[in-house]
Amino acid sequence: MPTRILENAVVRLLKRRPFYGHLLLGLRRVHLAGEHPLGVTVAGGAATLAVNPARLAEYPPAQQEALLEHVVKHLLHLHPSRRKGRNAHDWDIACDLAINPSIESMPAEAPRPERFKVPEGLAAEEYYDRLSSSFDTGNLAGQGVGNAGRDTGGGTGKGDDPQLPVDDHAHWEEADGMPLRLAEELVRGMVRDAWRACSGDLPEDVRPLVESLLTPAPVPWRQVLRQFVATAGRVGRKSTWQREHRRFVHDTPGIRKRQRLHMLVGIDVSESTDEEPLREAFARELVRLAKGRESQLTVLYASSRVQRIDSFTGSQVRAEVYRGGGFTDLRPVFDYARTLHPRPAAVVYLTDGLGPAPESMEFPTLWVLTRDGKKPTPWGVELRLEV
Repeated sequence: MPTRILENAVVRLLKRRPFYGHLLLGLRRVHLAGEHPLGVTVAGGAATLAVNPARLAEYPPAQQEALLEHVVKHLLHLHPSRRKGRNAHDWDIACDLAINPSIESMPAEAPRPERFKVPEGLAAEEYYDRLSSSFDTGNLAGQGVGNAGRDTGGGTGKGDDPQLPVDDHAHWEEADGMPLRLAEELVRGMVRDAWRACSGDLPEDVRPLVESLLTPAPVPWRQVLRQFVATAGRVGRKSTWQREHRRFVHDTPGIRKRQRLHMLVGIDVSESTDEEPLREAFARELVRLAKGRESQLTVLYASSRVQRIDSFTGSQVRAEVYRGGGFTDLRPVFDYARTLHPRPAAVVYLTDGLGPAPESMEFPTLWVLTRDGKKPTPWGVELRLEV
């Protein structure tokens, strides 16, 4: 039964390699059409696993597990987010060459270093440097392959041995809209949750990488907040005579892009987060980010219920501290978000995370947690507010 193929493969990984299994449980899932069985990307404040059950069912169980481990390693190494500005075809193959030798039971058609006459054990960037000088790359967006074969270089044509990735890398384009540092924070939170769930039982080949994610260098919280807000802004366009039109020059006004920020901000006002310096610092930074752009911010002050709602537009945004009380329930803010029209592009929630939350959420979410707070869900990006 194709619908059970993925679940069964994840269960087997949970038994054999629990860290990978728990990481997969934290991924949002979507259906994948086309010829590939799986794909993974980071976009919109979430990590997503795309699955084609029918294609995945064509592989034996051991190869299904290998393919799942393959996409997890792409995520751990942030391969989708590191492709920006590189030739897509070369980077896709370079990333596969960097991780495939460490995975048992990968399908025979998967790219391997020996097929490209390069050594094992290099990083994706090192493979990319070697491959990019061998391929006729053309533009960055193309696949870089045609009908003509090559006598050397590892089989780059669509002949008998195309040596293309067996998983779908097309979704990696979606990662371009999410800054690398923000994607790293998202993956770090998922790694931390999976590490706790498997009691620190890590595969040896990724142990150094995982440990580096678990003990990162301090990241300025304002930088992460700024990047998340930047990705939440929708792009709009307006005509202007101050800019020349590319095609019609002086006869038509030019086009200027502008960011429209429509965001919902939840502020936990329960007794456990009643820290005025923390709330003031958070409010001041939001004001600074929202004032220089076309923005619509809806601010909800909530504990077990929504106690107050403020709506600000552009320069009207102001810093304010509201004192509430009671216990924490994180669900009312998201229930309210679903009623807004237009819907918010993202949700930012200042909280300690110690309360019930929705099991899933369609809005990109940034959990701004207090120093001792706990991320309440596997979805969303985690940020520690150090004040």
